[in-house]
Amino acid sequence: MADDLKPAYLIAGGDRPKVDRAVDRLRKRFDPDAVELHAAAETSGEDAVAACNALGLFGGGNRLVVVEGVEVWKAADAKAVADYLKAPAPGTTLALVGGELKKDAPVAKAVSGKGDVLVWDVPQRGLPGWVAEQFKLRSSAVDTDACRLLVELVGDDLYELASEVEKLSTWAGGDRVTEREVELLVAPRAGAPAFVLTDAWGARDPAAVLRAAERMLERSGDPPARTIPRIVGSLTSHVTRIRACQRLEAEGVTSKEAASQLKLHPFYVQKLFAQARNYSPKELGSVTVRLADLDHAVKGGSRLANELELERALLDITQPADPGVATSA
Repeated sequence: MADDLKPAYLIAGGDRPKVDRAVDRLRKRFDPDAVELHAAAETSGEDAVAACNALGLFGGGNRLVVVEGVEVWKAADAKAVADYLKAPAPGTTLALVGGELKKDAPVAKAVSGKGDVLVWDVPQRGLPGWVAEQFKLRSSAVDTDACRLLVELVGDDLYELASEVEKLSTWAGGDRVTEREVELLVAPRAGAPAFVLTDAWGARDPAAVLRAAERMLERSGDPPARTIPRIVGSLTSHVTRIRACQRLEAEGVTSKEAASQLKLHPFYVQKLFAQARNYSPKELGSVTVRLADLDHAVKGGSRLANELELERALLDITQPADPGVATSA
């Protein structure tokens, strides 16, 4: 075994593709016959320690003991590992692999100091950035909008996202991956997130608003009669926050201060402030009234199809009230 290997590693986190790659790299440093695989659901901390202390099948040599799923382990299991690492077996490496796990979990504390703790998670808001990183790993250039669209189409399953990145990178053959390639090659299987619609509305982009709404209807597992009221609700909540931010900015409150007052994420509030500048207070008042009318219409107050009512309302609330007046960015 190479001298730089530690007696133990904890490799865990929600970024499962990254965890898998790290475990694979570690396993490749050992002879396949010298690698033992165990499941934490069936293997206690004491069992793992016993496996480390046991002689290999062929006597000496370097060995790797892998225990998968250690997030289910209890404090007693972690203590057994901590005690073992006070005097680890020479030539043996223990790899503890888990899913989402806090860095101060008992098993992490047990490994820390004597071994390496590697925990990788992906914040939900950071998924497009994670996708961009996967393209970079494959030496493939990609547009930011393409990364965002890929998340919109596939959802938050990292394995599926990684698989689509691999497919797109191979297909591109060194060329830059754009939204066009994603739309052409990726089959949708996730409900379109509401932020795509609210961002398009905030940017006063009618075509993008209609596309976003259409995607939400197509990818929802529910019929339009249930999906459309949810779309209306999302927009109404968003506009309510926009109006609050607009009032606060008029009072001289910064977006950072507003985030604290509204108990919302600073990044999101910064976005709200920017979108609020694209609408006048009068326009936002009209938008609120129009959304209330739409809500009434889709709940039985109109003879028109709900899809048509939605489309008409989205155009009404997104386009400038006076086409000759430009809005600020």
